[in-house]
Amino acid sequence: MALTWKDVIHYSVNGNPIPEKRVEKTEEEWKKTLTPEQYRITREKGTEAPHTGALCSVHDAGKYECVCCGTPLFDSSIKFESGTGWPSFTQPIKDNTIKYIKDSSFGMIRVEVQCNTCDAHLGHVFPDGPPPSGLRYCINSESMRMIKEKTNE
Repeated sequence: MALTWKDVIHYSVNGNPIPEKRVEKTEEEWKKTLTPEQYRITREKGTEAPHTGALCSVHDAGKYECVCCGTPLFDSSIKFESGTGWPSFTQPIKDNTIKYIKDSSFGMIRVEVQCNTCDAHLGHVFPDGPPPSGLRYCINSESMRMIKEKTNE
């Protein structure tokens, strides 16, 4: 069943689904395993400049996983061109892979999305995506790695 904006708001207000596992590291451990830009975005809630992320124009079949802990987050089959300059998706792979947090920074009210396994900042979700969910998960390329589907060539 597809998540809706109502589900996103419910999670951001009433608590998130329970992840299958948790990964916790010290800040020093994260700094040793991530590039400085990955650390800035995922651990310090940074944002990459629009249209600069390596995964913006990737359309190969496969899965997008959290760069911090390897949790599968999104499938390429639900990626779409939003025109915003960041990779955009309509649904997570599973309901419990994403954590939703109300974000009222910069004078706006939005919903931040994090990896529910390791709390890595991924980006934000908005209610202006395509049908049927109407969701647009706007995700920083630096917060994910793409695992291409193996083909029988």
